[in-house]
Amino acid sequence: QVQLVESGGGLVQAGGSLRLSCAASGRAFSRYTMGWFRQAPGKEREFAAAINWSADSTYYADSVKGRFTISRDNAKTVSLQMNGLKFEDTGVYYCAADRNPFSRSRNPADYEYWGQGTQVTVST
Repeated sequence: QVQLVESGGGLVQAGGSLRLSCAASGRAFSRYTMGWFRQAPGKEREFAAAINWSADSTYYADSVKGRFTISRDNAKTVSLQMNGLKFEDTGVYYCAADRNPFSRSRNPADYEYWGQGTQVTVST
């Protein structure tokens, strides 16, 4: 069992930066693929970034590539550095865990554990 708690959301102007953190509990955390998803009002939850268990493979949605960086330290923290934020990045950001350590999935249904989400609001 893994429990995930996100932090670091807030209000930022377009072009600014935020760093999201996800604190995980559970002994198996280090063997899971970790992902960040986001959901804008009235839209479906969408993939943003993921990192495999050993942190040697990362994956990004085209919409965030080059601006967002996912990392993990296996001291039970996964981070998402977000630079060059745009209005369309606004939404609730969720941390998620996939028990497949080599997962490349961008499908929310493949992630078994979820945090409660943290709000990111980008103003123009």
